[in-house]
Amino acid sequence: MISFEEIAKHNNRNSCWVVLHGVVYDMTKFLDEHPGGAAIILKQAGKDGTKAFDAIHPRDIVKMLPPEAVLGKADMSTAPAPSAEAETAPPSGPASAAAEKPPIDHMLNIFDFESLAQQSMQKPGWDYYCSGADDEKTLRENKETFDNIWLVPRVLRDVSSIDFATTMLGCSSSIPVYLTATAVAKLAHPDGELGIIRAAHAHGLVYMLPTLSSYAFDDMLDAIQPGQPFWMQLYVNRDRNMTAEHVRKAAKRGCRALCVTVDAPQLGRRERDMRNKLTKTEASIQKDAKDNVNRKEGIARAISSFIDPSLDWKDLAFLRGLCDETGGKMKLVLKGVQSGADALEGVARGADALILSNHGGRQVDTARPGIDVLPEVVATLRAAYGGEGRQLRGPNGAPVEVFVDGGIRRATDVFKCLAMGATGVGIGRPVLWSLAAYGQPGVEKVISLLKDEMTMLMRLMGAPRLADMRPEMCVYKGPNGGVPVQGRVVGLRDMVREQSAKL
Repeated sequence: MISFEEIAKHNNRNSCWVVLHGVVYDMTKFLDEHPGGAAIILKQAGKDGTKAFDAIHPRDIVKMLPPEAVLGKADMSTAPAPSAEAETAPPSGPASAAAEKPPIDHMLNIFDFESLAQQSMQKPGWDYYCSGADDEKTLRENKETFDNIWLVPRVLRDVSSIDFATTMLGCSSSIPVYLTATAVAKLAHPDGELGIIRAAHAHGLVYMLPTLSSYAFDDMLDAIQPGQPFWMQLYVNRDRNMTAEHVRKAAKRGCRALCVTVDAPQLGRRERDMRNKLTKTEASIQKDAKDNVNRKEGIARAISSFIDPSLDWKDLAFLRGLCDETGGKMKLVLKGVQSGADALEGVARGADALILSNHGGRQVDTARPGIDVLPEVVATLRAAYGGEGRQLRGPNGAPVEVFVDGGIRRATDVFKCLAMGATGVGIGRPVLWSLAAYGQPGVEKVISLLKDEMTMLMRLMGAPRLADMRPEMCVYKGPNGGVPVQGRVVGLRDMVREQSAKL
């Protein structure tokens, strides 16, 4: 047992010890490797840094430290009384005592949660969640593209009964919406991913567990209720054995889909997030030439350096094999597909489903929104393998499901995706905003609002069932009137023949 009197002596760059969950770690050699810079660690040097650590990191990330960094257990009976400074959370959690919030029933739409979340969160966390790549054009277009699609209601149809329950990748869902993976949810609220899991269960939705979580993977798995369907988002590790172990653990606990992120061989340049790192370093550390903080990435960089940039098409055989080990219970999904050509190749190589996404506008600026890619992908797959409506096919007639995420804020957005051929949609930032504002009840409120909007919209559109949503109900805005969705995919058959010949 190491006394706090001894620990307190190691409070500088030359000897930096930090206590985390009762264990003493020598962080001296790690200072200049920490993606967030040395300053944030040195602030906890010689102290118990558990609170600051837990505000952003999953507890099990310390396993990535070398064995020699573990010095032993701290004698907690010798710990000094916490000071006011020690009790103050770092700028990575909810802002303390934000302005008095209105009753949750006053929230009428997702945008109401957005404005309240900004008031509730610390600026670094808010900027991390809301930043996009470079000039943030794609971030804006994700929403604006939906606004450029007109709906075409049909009238005099029996809409006395509305039903939007569905099945996605074998999982029952009360609405064709899933809660997509988002990093470090404790930046929004201490409930973090656990609050999202509970909200999804309460409303019969699927939640995609994130790799870059703020709770340990085991903690998230333990929060899953018996029979609750869940998917898992995966950044493939450089160490394939670690990836296999991670996936098998999820499969053993009932994971129904392995959603492999394919659009992030490295993190995008998110300047709003970067500026916080440029301004938050302690003045004394700024003068120290040894502070080699990497300012090219933001908050998630601290737990994302393991991502393998060499991932390519041939690796799908390895991932397909992990899914096949479950006897078909766990589907292989490619998250981040942005072209018909890649959709075709992914399906040919064994993908069960595709998520059309540009990573929330956080990777390639000026990349197309998922809703814009959707008609191309649907036409490409249908031309190659057949299928009708949202029933798409792959090789040997196997079903293929297509999802869209990015920019979805209203039931009208959901409707447009489904009418144009998607199986369902994912929402990310709205979940974080509602979590930041009210915790788990906020997430549940957002789901309820979407369901209420969906009920009204399907009735007004003359589409009481999901099967009644048709492509002709959507037209793109144009100078001479609406342009049919199908008009955006002229010439795709020739492209499909060319791509098919290469496979």
